[in-house]
Amino acid sequence: MIEVLVVETAQEAENVKSLRLVRADGELFPPFRGGAHIDVVGPTGIMRQYSLCSPPSERGSLMIAVKREADSRGGSQALHEVQEGDALSIAEPRNLLALADDADLHMLIGGGIGITPLLAMAYELHDRGERFEVHYFARAREEAAFLTLLEGTASFGGSVRVYIGVPRDEQTAIFAGLGPILTSNSHVYTCGPVGFMNAVRNGVLDVIGEDNFHIEHFEAAEVDKSDDSAFEVELDTGEEFEIPADKSILSVLEENGIEVFKSCEEGICGSCISGVLEGVPDHRDNCLSAAEKKEGDKIALCVSRSLGRKLLIELY
Repeated sequence: MIEVLVVETAQEAENVKSLRLVRADGELFPPFRGGAHIDVVGPTGIMRQYSLCSPPSERGSLMIAVKREADSRGGSQALHEVQEGDALSIAEPRNLLALADDADLHMLIGGGIGITPLLAMAYELHDRGERFEVHYFARAREEAAFLTLLEGTASFGGSVRVYIGVPRDEQTAIFAGLGPILTSNSHVYTCGPVGFMNAVRNGVLDVIGEDNFHIEHFEAAEVDKSDDSAFEVELDTGEEFEIPADKSILSVLEENGIEVFKSCEEGICGSCISGVLEGVPDHRDNCLSAAEKKEGDKIALCVSRSLGRKLLIELY
């Protein structure tokens, strides 16, 4: 973990607070790409994942934005109470929502707090001189994070559209109207509530295809576990383990002294993703892309299972 200091805080929306972090040792942060997130250990010792919303080119500091949740178990509430000079611990940035290198247009569509990973992507695209658009939806102006930045002209120019108070049925029509702008070589990236992201998908998928559609999830996938059964996992080191119907691969490995990097344990953060050498995964995560799931050579050990009797995996 990296020890960091909070050097600046700001109220970005009614329940959204930004924190600017610098390394306690004065060094630069590791390089990262737009769409990356970090694990943050707050004052209560609870670890949570937050997207980076600062420019990737600025390695002297990182910025995250924290939405205070009404049902917070101590994570978001505690971070809303930190002050300048307070110390936190973070992990190195890692990407699950990464920019494509061959798009004729990058379209970034965010809802509510979902704008955070898209900001860093917009900064990177702007620096690269690539064609992109940002479409941001919020229920009300007081709930819209980074509104001054998005409505200004200094950062992204005319490539930003902000929609305030647009009902879901009207959003659907807007997403469908984006189709003529897109081509089969365009890429769409979205983050926000599940219903919002599903509406984005329905509006653009026929044009761009599944492989060019990218989602950042903040919530675990809902899965019916009633038909779960036991299966075997073999590591590439030769060790074999039985995975009962009521336990995850991750938990069984840990019970047997196998160290696996983990964080959320809900299939969101991607920290426990490992390789699949043989067998067919039953993907139940919200971190691998549709294309990665189709390839079948990776698995989130905390939630996913096997469609067959056995998986051969390698730990990353």
